[in-house]
Amino acid sequence: MKGCQIIINIGLLVNTRNENKLLRGAALSELPCIENAFLKIENGRIADYGKMSELPAPTTTENIYDASGGYVSPGWCDSHTHLVFAASRENEFVDKIKGLSYADIAAKGGGILQSAIRLQAMSEDDLFNHAMIRLNEVMRLGTTAIEIKSGYGLSVDAELKMLRVVQRIKNIAPIPIKATFLGAHAYPLLYKNDHEKYIRLIEDEMLPNIAKENLADYIDVFCEQGFFSVDVMKRICSSGILYGLKPKLHVNQLNSIGGIEAAIKMNALSVDHLETMTDSDIEKISSSDTIGTMLPTAAYFLRMQYPPARKLIDKGCAVALASDYNPGSSPSGNMNIVVSMSCIQMRMLPEEAVNAATINAAYAMELEDEVGSIMIGKKANLLFTKKLPSLAYFPYSFGSNLIEKVMINGNFLE
Repeated sequence: MKGCQIIINIGLLVNTRNENKLLRGAALSELPCIENAFLKIENGRIADYGKMSELPAPTTTENIYDASGGYVSPGWCDSHTHLVFAASRENEFVDKIKGLSYADIAAKGGGILQSAIRLQAMSEDDLFNHAMIRLNEVMRLGTTAIEIKSGYGLSVDAELKMLRVVQRIKNIAPIPIKATFLGAHAYPLLYKNDHEKYIRLIEDEMLPNIAKENLADYIDVFCEQGFFSVDVMKRICSSGILYGLKPKLHVNQLNSIGGIEAAIKMNALSVDHLETMTDSDIEKISSSDTIGTMLPTAAYFLRMQYPPARKLIDKGCAVALASDYNPGSSPSGNMNIVVSMSCIQMRMLPEEAVNAATINAAYAMELEDEVGSIMIGKKANLLFTKKLPSLAYFPYSFGSNLIEKVMINGNFLE
């Protein structure tokens, strides 16, 4: 909506800031808010905010919306998803209940390889349509900026197909989208006994074509035992860097094998998962500019240990939260659950969780100038809650849908 809008009677205006800053340590628990506030929006961007007592008299050309005491917050920034996929994998969900591990399912041809088979068989249009349904769903749940990875193609044509879908989403979606190339997600069956040949396929065919069509912002590698080693991760990322792709990496989900140290040396924007951490790993992140992104719903779904959020924060690491939305290990893009689970299972304070899922997560996508806080000039990408007794009530009441409305670029989603 063009023109001017004023949101009045906001019970709590959350995460109001005068400048951008990546938060770490004690600063992560500092969440500036204004009680009984107003927010002014011009041409889809935040123009002013403050206490209701400071609100200038509205003019006849200004549209007024009464928040009726509900909270207003920057929308969630989901910096790690696999939103583009062909089909769900609930059969593996049942396998896990019966006792099979993530590695067991992968070893028998399930997991990522199963998603790749299905994706390769699906048309680009169908893939796009399915992805848009998911995107619209998560936007209604409050996500107003998102990263989307490839990685279920595992062939030149299918990886390009995935990234072209992401590009199409970028072109029509009302929210900021970042694309990540994750060709190194698993070794396809065709290259089961010739890993070098697949690595060369990534380097010699996938990356040049991705660069030619400008299809990706970042490069990712699943650095894990049984998948891609630290040395291979460094090699693939070095190739990606030559094409202008910054590393943003899967590390330490199942094992600590040196991926964090290597990622930091390559100036990775973020290291994601972090379920299995040593004290040395934590120390390395704390002394770096790399963001540690935690994905608690993946740990929940896989019945794994959660990332050691308290240790990471107390050591001064910059941390973010994301959903890991994917069909195999986190089939949900609901960032409200992510925030709640981070408080309940990882002992994050509500203020820390909100900051990690907004401003720090925006930094993890290099979108901090556009979204992630209530700041003059940023996009009016906001979530409106029902009337709440306190900020802590939001993660506390994990089973309730407390979002009343979502605003993107100054427009309410219908």
